[in-house]
Amino acid sequence: MSKKIERNYLEIKSLKDLNDSNTLVNKHYLKLVDPADFHLNKFFYKNIGKDHQWVDRLVWSDKQWIEYTTDKNVKTYILKKRNDLAGYFELIFHNDLNEVEIAYLGLLNEYQNKNLGSYLLSSAIKVSFSKKTKRVWVHTCSLDHKNALNNYISRGMKIFKKETITI
Repeated sequence: MSKKIERNYLEIKSLKDLNDSNTLVNKHYLKLVDPADFHLNKFFYKNIGKDHQWVDRLVWSDKQWIEYTTDKNVKTYILKKRNDLAGYFELIFHNDLNEVEIAYLGLLNEYQNKNLGSYLLSSAIKVSFSKKTKRVWVHTCSLDHKNALNNYISRGMKIFKKETITI
């Protein structure tokens, strides 16, 4: 059975265009994963992705996860509430193009619909522009969280490409 999926590519070209959501509920904090820990990326990918059909990396071996997460151009940030994991984002720095891709961004189910997604996205954009980036981009699709596209647009990102794919 095939299914049509709407995919949107969005970008933001200046930190000045960010509609910042710096509201963070008490006891939450953001942290760079350093040194890299592929177990965290794998955990978030599986647990957040299960509701959104993230399947590409499910076949990755631990070696592939380690190679990806230890790449100097990949950075992972986690959102925690006290000592509990709440969400994450992965950034891929494309230094040759002077741009950053938000590869993955999401919250565990129990932390959704609490305005943490807007904070997480604002943080991802701010971290990206701290490296003198000229553009931050992401793609989202109709399988992602129902508020994903609206969150990207609300933060100041603009759609630069749309496509329909069949899976």
